[in-house]
Amino acid sequence: MEKRYPLPPFTLETAKEKVQLAEDAWNSQDPERVSLAYSVDTEWRNRSTFLNGREAAKAFLADKWKKELDYKLKKELWAFTDNRIAVRFEYEYHDKNGQWFRAYGNENWEFDENGLMQRRFASINDLPIEESERRL
Repeated sequence: MEKRYPLPPFTLETAKEKVQLAEDAWNSQDPERVSLAYSVDTEWRNRSTFLNGREAAKAFLADKWKKELDYKLKKELWAFTDNRIAVRFEYEYHDKNGQWFRAYGNENWEFDENGLMQRRFASINDLPIEESERRL
């Protein structure tokens, strides 16, 4: 059985580690690497997109990073319980026309006993910014 450490139940230290691992993976912009953190039957809501399954998540991410160029993300632990973690995040990217954006949001994560994310619910808002306003 595949496992993704750290495993639940989370402590403050292991919850922070899980958040940092997610940030590092997403900043790689590698859909395969990122998808391995999710269960094969993962359930996602990303804005108004609903996905089921690791392969659907991988395809979603590949498409995302074709449109969100020079993507850079920062995540922060907000709260945690036994097998759940809540994070706040912001990321910056530009589109193919050179318009920069900063996206703000919150995610709620639920993990199975093997440390794979079985549910991910993300609420995200985009703000157009000037390149000179970038922080990340």
